[in-house]
Amino acid sequence: MKKFIFLSLAIVIVQFVKAQVMPAKPQWATIKSANLHCWECKERLDRYLLTENNANFDNGMLKWNYNLINGEIKVYFLPDRVTVDDIRTAMNNAGFDADSTKAEPLEYKRLPPSCKLISEGGGPKKGQPCHLPPNN
Repeated sequence: MKKFIFLSLAIVIVQFVKAQVMPAKPQWATIKSANLHCWECKERLDRYLLTENNANFDNGMLKWNYNLINGEIKVYFLPDRVTVDDIRTAMNNAGFDADSTKAEPLEYKRLPPSCKLISEGGGPKKGQPCHLPPNN
């Protein structure tokens, strides 16, 4: 009986330690933005997210990819360091809408015209695609 109790206790301790040591698995999240369609917007958001990732997110965002034609960003992140809501808030603070959350008004005003909402006259101009990097 003592062996059984000792073995059971050892299993419980191992499981507890394993749960404490194993980090959360990285996850992908796709966030849509109505004003993320051009290369200039991508560059601005990249700079902001790099700063936020280092300063406030404990490098929890591992990488991100853009689909400028669809106005999306896919973020690969560690959920024990940063949440999708944190990422949306960072995008809002940079002047970009993120899913159903709206950009901070002052930061939105600071965006160049190409990064404004299409409904407000921003975005790509007809015959001048801006989703490609300059000189392409």
